[in-house]
Amino acid sequence: MTSVAGTVLRAPLAARTWREVGYTITGTVLAVPTFALALLGLVFSALSLLTVGLPLLTAVLVLARLTVRYFRGPARLFLGWTWPNPPPVRRRGPGPLRWAGAVLTDASAWKALAYCFARLPLMAAAAYLGGALVAGGLIGITYPVWMQRFPQDPPWGGPWGLAAQGLAALLVFPWYFRLIVWLDRRLVGALLEPGPERARIAALEASRAALRADAAALLRRVERDLHDGPQARLVALGVTLSRIERRAGEPELRTMVAQARGAVVEALSELRDIVRGIHPPALDAGLSTAIETLAARSAVPVVVHVDLPRRPPPETESALYFSAAELLTNVAKHAAASRVRLDLRALGGMLRLTVTDDGDGGARPGGKGTGLAGLVRRAESLDGALWVDSPSGGPTTITVELPCE
Repeated sequence: MTSVAGTVLRAPLAARTWREVGYTITGTVLAVPTFALALLGLVFSALSLLTVGLPLLTAVLVLARLTVRYFRGPARLFLGWTWPNPPPVRRRGPGPLRWAGAVLTDASAWKALAYCFARLPLMAAAAYLGGALVAGGLIGITYPVWMQRFPQDPPWGGPWGLAAQGLAALLVFPWYFRLIVWLDRRLVGALLEPGPERARIAALEASRAALRADAAALLRRVERDLHDGPQARLVALGVTLSRIERRAGEPELRTMVAQARGAVVEALSELRDIVRGIHPPALDAGLSTAIETLAARSAVPVVVHVDLPRRPPPETESALYFSAAELLTNVAKHAAASRVRLDLRALGGMLRLTVTDDGDGGARPGGKGTGLAGLVRRAESLDGALWVDSPSGGPTTITVELPCE
């Protein structure tokens, strides 16, 4: 009983109380523009029956997804509370129409819009009633001090009764703000945080990403070991055999040594191919440089545009590099193209590689000798996708999208 009374008496001065007050006041201010956004969403939803409303509603939903980070900032600052970003929009193919369709059917965007609509009434009520409790409490508890200066009709219960009411209001207001924060947490949990199934999927995706990263690190370690161990020994053996060949007196012995040296050179070449397949040395300087090097070596002139704000994860970097290399090789072998455009950029939480050529067209993921089926499997293994737009007669546009978060 004593501990409960002490908690109640200390609550008005507790740091937690004033952090929750700061969170509520900040939340009220920040909720105004997002409430306007939610109202626009309602208007554009009605207009979506007409063609003009759909692009406007798409833009509103994109902004609604961004409010997840917008609201998370004050929660982290005042309460040390955070939640994950919504999952990337999973488009069903390239092009703005399919992207807009994916946004319009994205549950995370609609839930974020609903939170924008519900938050302002909650926070405004909290700020108004909470402010009334604090102001009324301070006025009541100090009334016996200043009542002599401003004489008026005595309040109900007399000055000390009003002071008792003020004290009660000051003791209640921390718990009122605590209730508001609790309600907001429930609202965030229902609309912004992933549900149990989505959280389980996110945990599995994180586990798989960790396994992929471990596998990539293991492959790079194998690559270094092959480079520093067997490859170096084969080079030394080839040099030794060359010396023996020069000094061998018998023609038959010289022939045998030459054959052995040829076998060593062939084995060394195969080993280097394996090492390059594990981790291309060109990626040591970064993906942008590696892509530009691929384009410079292409048999068909390539225009390159790369816009990456930061370096991607190693497994994503390797997948994009091998995809670009395979696609440029396909253009040179099969497309009869005179020019190619390669575009690599970050879009939201995705990296998009687009290769366009003016060749004959007709490329298909199941086509023989193109390697597109392997690229599809590589992209899907990283939760990405590959799309082919290649009508007969050209042009051909192949798009690879991979998550980068």
